[in-house]
Amino acid sequence: MSYPLAHRLGISVTEVDDLHLAVMHLTTPERQPALHCWFTHPDPGSLSADQIVRAHLAASRALPPALEAVVLNHVKEGPPLVLEGDYLLPELAARPALVDAFARGEVRAVFLHEPDEEQLVRNLRSREPGEGEQRGRAHVSWNLSLWLREEAERYGLSALPARPWETLLDRLVDALKLA
Repeated sequence: MSYPLAHRLGISVTEVDDLHLAVMHLTTPERQPALHCWFTHPDPGSLSADQIVRAHLAASRALPPALEAVVLNHVKEGPPLVLEGDYLLPELAARPALVDAFARGEVRAVFLHEPDEEQLVRNLRSREPGEGEQRGRAHVSWNLSLWLREEAERYGLSALPARPWETLLDRLVDALKLA
């Protein structure tokens, strides 16, 4: 939804996955092991769903200094942007340098979640038909989705169910109070 939202608002999108890659390439596995986990683990496919979620959260928690710098730069200098990605966590809103920007409405956040694990299986099958059922990957995504919803609510941020898809963009704009 980040691209349709940015298109509606006439602003750009920055993908946190790209920032993760940039920061990872500026560090070493010894200095930032969490950021390098997927590239240094001898067999990441052997990790349980819980271990994958924990590794993902560890990598996500290594990025806030970089994310904070990007957000503050856009708050102070502009232009506005949509920052999206799997490495964004609700706790970013509680970082001391960002609390006031959130309170003034200069920064807003919405987290999308999918409460139906079978829908995630169908989504993956549709997007990547040659990969099979991908039930393990769907289970990881579902666990992370539930965790993100709970965390967003804990931090007072919006968490929207992804469906119905047809109304998601309008619901997203409403949740961000951009209408």
